[in-house]
This record gives sequence, structure tokens and C-alpha cells, in this order.
Amino acid sequence: MSEARQQTGLLVVISSPSGAGKTTLCQRLLRDESSLVFSVSYTTRSIRAGEREGSDYHFVDEATFQRMVEADEFAEWAEVHGKRYGTSVRFVDEALSGGRDVLFDIDYQGGRQLRAKFEADALLVFILPPSLAELERRLRQRATDEEEVIRKRLQKAHEEIEHYALYDYLIVNDDLDRAYDELRSIYRAAHRARARMAPHAESLVRQAQSKQTR
Repeated sequence: MSEARQQTGLLVVISSPSGAGKTTLCQRLLRDESSLVFSVSYTTRSIRAGEREGSDYHFVDEATFQRMVEADEFAEWAEVHGKRYGTSVRFVDEALSGGRDVLFDIDYQGGRQLRAKFEADALLVFILPPSLAELERRLRQRATDEEEVIRKRLQKAHEEIEHYALYDYLIVNDDLDRAYDELRSIYRAAHRARARMAPHAESLVRQAQSKQTR
């Protein structure tokens, strides 16, 4: 039982408002940590220029997504900006049992569901902007969204930040390199958390007790 527990992977959930730098931080962590694999979500939104099916997302229609919901095929799913996103429960189970760590770029709705289903194996990190004014500046600096889209993203940001207490760690991304160093340190430290290392410690205790009774 202890050996199986030690081999279990870690679910790393990274969330943030749009424009806080989450995607860049996730990409760097995936590049530097070979034990991490990215969770490719299913989505009902249309594919964008430069995206690839099966690499960025699994693109499905509403009917297919709904069928998967009804068949309980998602470990988590949520509606964001009018489109639905979900994580395959089979993928999560296979990753955990195989000892792989999985990185999730999802919002608080998905993070809450994963924490409820995989409490012992979930690490939740929220990336905060330095201020709402800076967040708005970053969104406008992109020059890719219309005013209405920016307004909706800012409203969504207010809602997301209100759920900060769901997360284990909060990182303020006022300097990208420093924020990344903090994220990577948190990820590495999570593997040494008492709950995850307890099986090994208990094994040593039993060994010591066995020697004392001889």
C-alpha cells in the first residue's frame, strides 16, 4: 500500500485571470521539469490560428461534450467565456497511477472539482497580477481583443480573484523571473510534503521498531 502511494503522481493546477502571465509560467515549468505532462482539455470553442488538435486542445462540438458530461467522462469541466472546457478522467487516472505529474491550466471551477476528487494529490497555485490597473494595461497592450472582450475579461478577473482562498499558494507576478522561481520552488517542495513522504517515514519507523524488538 505504501509503495503504491509513493508512486502516485501530482496534479498541479495553475489558475489566474487572463493577462496575469499564467500561460508563460506554465510553458516555462513544462520546459524545465521533465516529469510534468500537460493536460490537454476538451473544449467546445473553435480552433484558433496556430493551434493544433490534440496538442493545444481536443476540439469537440456541443453535442459531443454534453455526451461526455452525461457519461461522467470528465474529472472536471466548466464553462468559461461562453465555451465549455473539460479534463478527461481517464487521462488523470492513468497519469496518477503511472506516477506522472500533470499540469492543468484551468480556472477556479476546475480546480475546485479536482481538489474534491483528488484531494491528496492536488496542488493549487493562483497567479495574481500586481494590481487591477496593471492587469487592464496588459490586456490592452495585447491589441488583439475588442473593447467588449476586454471588459468581459476584467469582469471575469474580479470573480476569479475572489476565489483565492481555494488555492494552496498565491504568487504575485510583478516580475516574471521571480514569479517563475517561486512557482518552480513550490512545485518541487510539494513532492516533499509530509502527506506524500509519510509512507517512507513510516517504513523507517517500522524498521527501527523491528530492530528494537530483536
